[in-house]
Amino acid sequence: MNNILKLQFLSSELEFERASSLLLRIRKEAKTDPALSEIRNHLKKLVKDYERKHWEEEDKISDEQIKENDLAEEFVKNENAFLHKRKELIRKRLKELNINQSDLAEVLNHQKGYMSELINGLRPFSKEDIVIIHRLLNIKLEDLIPPFISQGRANHIKNVLSKLPDRYLKLRKQDLLDVC
Repeated sequence: MNNILKLQFLSSELEFERASSLLLRIRKEAKTDPALSEIRNHLKKLVKDYERKHWEEEDKISDEQIKENDLAEEFVKNENAFLHKRKELIRKRLKELNINQSDLAEVLNHQKGYMSELINGLRPFSKEDIVIIHRLLNIKLEDLIPPFISQGRANHIKNVLSKLPDRYLKLRKQDLLDVC
């Protein structure tokens, strides 16, 4: 999250869509947390600059750019759906066990505000946090670990698979939507 302030510009449609989505997600928290307010203002600037550079002149928008944006929107939609589901599963399980988010923060050795950012998907959980939550709250790992792979890795996999003699291995369309 703090690395956002180090960003000078957004370099892809995926970064643009993620920044736009994050802007909406932190809107409420930014009213009470000055650090998030600073991040939100920086994100606003990054998004405006990207829009001005890549989307302002309609006659320069290519079909490829639109396709890339559509894929980025779909990916961010899937990513947000995963984060929302995970958040709801954790909250439901905490309620069932009659413990609160502060208790979980204490178990994981995190500050309450940081825990909120983790649960709300504003920051990534560490691998160890995921394992502890899995064991403590009895939530399936596949519901806690984001199933997304990087675009570069997906391209590498597609390239290697295209060269293999056995064509039964392939990425499905859904696998490509789970690419960041």
